[in-house]
Amino acid sequence: MYNPEIHHRHTIRLQEYDYSSNGLYFVTICTHGHKNIFGKIVDGNIVLSNKGKVAEEVWHDLNKKYPQVICHEYSIMPNHFHGIIQINNDYQGGQTPPLPQTKLGNIIAFFKYRTSKIINSDTPIWQRNYYEHIIRNQQGYEEIAAYIIENPLNWKNDKLYNGE
Repeated sequence: MYNPEIHHRHTIRLQEYDYSSNGLYFVTICTHGHKNIFGKIVDGNIVLSNKGKVAEEVWHDLNKKYPQVICHEYSIMPNHFHGIIQINNDYQGGQTPPLPQTKLGNIIAFFKYRTSKIINSDTPIWQRNYYEHIIRNQQGYEEIAAYIIENPLNWKNDKLYNGE
């Protein structure tokens, strides 16, 4: 029997924030069950599996689907993905009428959908949700970018490290 107390999913988004606002967002997306499907860390570097290569390709192609989006630093880890996404909904791109406002959730949903479709697995690739952090200033950007770049070097100390 359905029990709303047990089955209610709580949002981790800021309730009053407009996620189509221009700005920079740090996102972390975990694999389903935190399974190591995207590759392995060897000597502080990720060696991507075919699934990891698909995730990387889709990340690089996000701007084709969303011209108002710029993908910055990213790191593909064995069981998760980190990236910085910049949304510029003021972007015109020579299109008439202007492009519709793109929300962070739509971008992440497309990223997950597209990688899953290309990988064509019988089991889910991604967990249901994702984590985001709004980057509010240059110092925050620099700290997060360094964290992303250094993430493979710190794999064994990562809270998502599962011993593999």
